[in-house]
Amino acid sequence: MSGRTRARACPERTCVGCRQRAAKQDLLRIVAVEGECLPDHRGTLPGRGAYSHLALVCLDQAVRRRAFPRALRAPGTLDTKALRRYVEQATVAEQATP
Repeated sequence: MSGRTRARACPERTCVGCRQRAAKQDLLRIVAVEGECLPDHRGTLPGRGAYSHLALVCLDQAVRRRAFPRALRAPGTLDTKALRRYVEQATVAEQATP
């Protein structure tokens, strides 16, 4: 036996807001499309992605530190209104589900 296990390692990513590492499936992928940050919940949009927890705290920290343009390698500032709406709706839906 080679000592290898059959269990696969879970890929990890770092949240751009709180800078904590978490499983990729627990984070939201964010991409820049035409100067706007968009959520990529399926993980299929083309381009470079940044990851964040699905929490307003992490989103606010990332915006305050200007982490999205740096992580996505986008020049200038990025509009985060659509991303904020998505996170707000997701947190409301999560709180409504018992």
